[in-house]
Amino acid sequence: MRRCLALVLGAVVLAGCSSGDETAATTPGTTTAETATGETTPTGPLRLEPVLQEAGALVHATTAPGEAERLYLVDRDGLILVLEDGQLGDEPFLDVRGLVTSGGEQGLLSVAFHPDYEENRLFYVNYTDLEGDTRVVEYERVVDPPIRRREILFVDQPYANHNGGQLAFGPDGLLYVGMGDGGAGGDPENRAQDLSSRLGKLLRLDVNREGANWEMVAYGLRNPWRFSFDRETGDLWIGDVGQGDIEEIDRLPHDTEGLVNFGWDVFEGSQRYEDKEPNPRGELVGPVAEYEHGRGCSVTGGFVYRGQSIPAARGLYFYGDYCSGLVWTFNPEEERIRLLPFEAQGLSSFGEDTAGELYLVTLDGELFRLAAG
Repeated sequence: MRRCLALVLGAVVLAGCSSGDETAATTPGTTTAETATGETTPTGPLRLEPVLQEAGALVHATTAPGEAERLYLVDRDGLILVLEDGQLGDEPFLDVRGLVTSGGEQGLLSVAFHPDYEENRLFYVNYTDLEGDTRVVEYERVVDPPIRRREILFVDQPYANHNGGQLAFGPDGLLYVGMGDGGAGGDPENRAQDLSSRLGKLLRLDVNREGANWEMVAYGLRNPWRFSFDRETGDLWIGDVGQGDIEEIDRLPHDTEGLVNFGWDVFEGSQRYEDKEPNPRGELVGPVAEYEHGRGCSVTGGFVYRGQSIPAARGLYFYGDYCSGLVWTFNPEEERIRLLPFEAQGLSSFGEDTAGELYLVTLDGELFRLAAG
């Protein structure tokens, strides 16, 4: 049976037909952030409300099921801090500084709480170890400090950059991890298109099934530093850091079936990067949004806003750039990008609380809450 893919992205139409698992190497189309020039928020005034300063080298913020009043903050140096009622706890939730290589793109990079955390007290961390390799480890919070139960993933890292680092449970109850292409520049060993390597991939695991293996969901990623699931639709949004020219946002709809190829290192965003054919396995998918390096140099993926405090922002995807501090929204329905009227210098991650309200954290230790102006 022949499959045809038709993507309408802004004013660009991509049509590709394939037989079986093979996909035509058609240049992906996209909506560019250049259309945002001179524009501000489509939701009325928005602002960043300061919550914390000088809280460490923050790289992640998240919550645990059943803990509406707590926000967990990941310090790259190897600490997980707890914010409750606007105050940091006296003791860290987890301290793995003795296990972690920290600095640059290395360190303790994220934490994800099991969907049944209220009952089983299990959580998972992603860090680069003392040799610079990726480890994903399961902990149990039944005593203080937590018990290290098992290592569920080890990936040898050939270079110090492009470690990925995001962990998140999807609506299917599986644990997802984003792996970068292994580092250096230009994916010199072509790992992102190599299906025998775990580098440059999006992987998932059923942590509840003994003996389960990691499954490859997508490949062709350069450094998916931050990704998130839309809590309403289940769609997966990925901010994939570019090489020298283009930063991109990728989207994986919840009903996607089969393997997906996001194109790196054949494509950087919607543009050709290398003169070669992509791996023919799966479906070649282009970014839904991108911007050039005149507006930043390292995308920080965010969330689709599903909170209640800013009704007009509901359904918009928020993302930004680490280098410039610029923040944008992308409207999936209108395929429209808008630049917001504030900056967050050193923006390392977005966070979402149990109510769907959004936070931004920086490597300078700042925590902001997105608020109506």
